[in-house]
Amino acid sequence: MNKKVAVIGATGFVGTQVVKELENRGFEVTAIVRDASKVNETETVKAKSVDVNNVDDLAEALKGNDAVISSFNAGWTNPNLYNDFLNGSINIEKAVERSGVKRFITVGGAGSLFIDGNQLVDGPDFPADIKPGATAARDYLNKIKENTTLDWTFFSPAIEMHPGTAGIRTGKYRTALENPVFNEEGRSVLSVEDVAVVLVDELEQNNHIRERFTAAY
Repeated sequence: MNKKVAVIGATGFVGTQVVKELENRGFEVTAIVRDASKVNETETVKAKSVDVNNVDDLAEALKGNDAVISSFNAGWTNPNLYNDFLNGSINIEKAVERSGVKRFITVGGAGSLFIDGNQLVDGPDFPADIKPGATAARDYLNKIKENTTLDWTFFSPAIEMHPGTAGIRTGKYRTALENPVFNEEGRSVLSVEDVAVVLVDELEQNNHIRERFTAAY
């Protein structure tokens, strides 16, 4: 079992829960963040301050881990969100390759999921404020599909995965590949706590090597 895992974006909305889930399952975690002082270090969680766009520094910080989980987010209010997310994601991928770590799980958005043959991000009702980030995540998905070096997985969360759906860990979910998972009410919902469950389950089970998948209740 891969027991040493680096988490990029470890103090973010998703990353915080991923670190907690990994720690609870007995993993040793390296939290990769801009400011290590924001990480609550324990016996099994150690922090490293690294700029994800410095490929050499990041690669060095990732060395020795069995896997990398990236929940990198360039900031939803960032005016340069599209470029910063896409370039940051590409640099993270380069650093993982350079580090020698093979297993790489990255979190994108739901905007690249398909309904009736069309990606959500291209729809007329897609929220304008998150469209740059969602478009960048879709474009990065297309890029990582070309990678035949890493054992990568790209995770698209449920359509409704935000602070309003947070607060409960059920450990239960259903998965799909290209289309959203909807419940009986026609909603695609998942808490951030269960996103962490999904990601660590994938780390342990390796069900989606070199493919994208999604999950919801």
